Amino acid sequence: MTKRNQSTEPQPRPKTNPALERLGILAGAWNVEMSSMSFHPDPSAVVQYPISFDWIEGGTFMAQHEEAISPEIPYGTWIIGPDDAAGTYCVLHYDSRGVSRIYQMSLDGREWKVWRDFPGFSQRFTGTFSEDGNTINASWENSNDGATWKHDFNLTYTRVN
Repeated sequence: MTKRNQSTEPQPRPKTNPALERLGILAGAWNVEMSSMSFHPDPSAVVQYPISFDWIEGGTFMAQHEEAISPEIPYGTWIIGPDDAAGTYCVLHYDSRGVSRIYQMSLDGREWKVWRDFPGFSQRFTGTFSEDGNTINASWENSNDGATWKHDFNLTYTRVN
């Protein structure tokens, strides 16, 4: 059996993944305002919480971190990586409820989309960046049959830095 790396020399760190360059618009800290929540006991409630997007390994992946501020808003982590051949991204999601999901994602100009097509519970997110890139207006929808979509909640992201 041949060893993959027979050298004792340290291997260089991976270079920044060029397929992630478009995600630079997300990097940094944001405040999020969630509203029109179909699952909240008070659908007129507005919840605010911090979120950040950080580079991993110098730009080989990106991580999103959501702070847990209430039972309705669990702590969550996304790891975002590219499928450079498809021109899209894959999102690995995990949250404090123990929910793990895999989403597809695209970021094209000012339009950001995240979706999951799964029998019995599909989801989709659409966000639009402001001209200056400091605000994102977005919403999530879900579907039990993949054909009839219901509004789940709205999000407004405002850049902190």
